[in-house]
Amino acid sequence: TGAGKALTLSKLEFNTTFHSLIGNDTFGEKVQSLLQEPNLNFISDIDPKGTERHLNIMNSRGERISIFMNPSSDTPTINYSKFEKKLVKSDYVIVNIANYCRHILSVCEKLNKEVWTDLHDYDGKNVYHQDFINAAAYIFLSSDNLPDYKPFMKAQIDNGKELVVCTHGKGGATAYTKEGVWIEVPIIDNYKMNNANGAGDSFFSGFLYGFSKGYGMKKCMQFGTIISGLCIESEAITSNKLSKELVESEFSKYYVK
Repeated sequence: TGAGKALTLSKLEFNTTFHSLIGNDTFGEKVQSLLQEPNLNFISDIDPKGTERHLNIMNSRGERISIFMNPSSDTPTINYSKFEKKLVKSDYVIVNIANYCRHILSVCEKLNKEVWTDLHDYDGKNVYHQDFINAAAYIFLSSDNLPDYKPFMKAQIDNGKELVVCTHGKGGATAYTKEGVWIEVPIIDNYKMNNANGAGDSFFSGFLYGFSKGYGMKKCMQFGTIISGLCIESEAITSNKLSKELVESEFSKYYVK
C-alpha cells in the first residue's frame, strides 16, 4: 500500500519518503529491491504476519477486484513519534488507509500538517475509512463502489475539506473544489490499456505534481490524466519511462493548442 504513489512521485523528482510494513521474508526482500530508486527513501517496520500480499483481478475497462492473500497486521508495535522530524520537513503528507497508519493521524494533527488520503474503492458508508476522512484535507477515491459519488463529494466540502477528487476508470475523473466548482476531465484515448494496476496512484501523483507547481485544478487533473494514461500502457505499477520531461511534453501534445 502506497508503493505506486511513492514510485511515481520519485520519478517526478519529488524527494519522497515512504514508510510501510514488510515481512522478514522473500516478499519483503522483493519490495525493498523494487523501492531502491532515486529520490525515494524507503523506511520500514517488520510485520510479524509477513509481507502484505493481494491478488488483483482486472478487466479491459480498468475495473479491479483485490483479493487479500496475506493482510498486514492491524496493530503492529511501532514508535510513531520517530516520524515527527520527517513530517515537520514535509511539504505534503499522504496517509495510506492501512490500519496501522490510523495512528499517524494524531501526530499529523499535533504538527498541524494537512493530510492527503486516497480512499480507493470506498462505498460511502464503511466506518473503517471514517478516521481518514475526518483527518484529511484532500480526499481522493474511485467511483467503483460509489456510483452516486457527487453527494459524498459535496458533503466533504461542506464539512470543510479543501478538495475531493473521484476517478472513474474509462469514465475520466471528477473534482469538487472548496469554491463549489465541479471539474470533469475525460481520459486520453491515445493511451492504450495494457495493465490498469497503479492507475489511481498515478492519477493522484500527477495531480500532486501539478498542485506543487501552483497550477489550477483543471490543469492538475490533466496532469493526473496523462500520468495515469502512461501507467496503463506499462506492465508495472508506474510507467518505466516516466519523467518530468515526458510529462511536460505529453501535456503540450494533448492540452496546448
